[in-house]
Amino acid sequence: MNDRIVIDPKVCHGKPVVLGTRMPVSLIVGSLAGGMSFEDVQQEYALTLKDIRAAIQFAGELVEQEQ
Repeated sequence: MNDRIVIDPKVCHGKPVVLGTRMPVSLIVGSLAGGMSFEDVQQEYALTLKDIRAAIQFAGELVEQEQ
């Protein structure tokens, strides 16, 4: 779906994660939904803004496919 999010059965049980990390998309999106700012997520999980945006995009595309 995008080049920053990967799904590998050997990493986090095949959950989508940010490339080169073990940071699940669900944790990023959940943190933002829970009230953390982009800057908070960036600092807390050592991610870039591009990583965070890619996670949101991935989640949005996933929802769109389900419709």
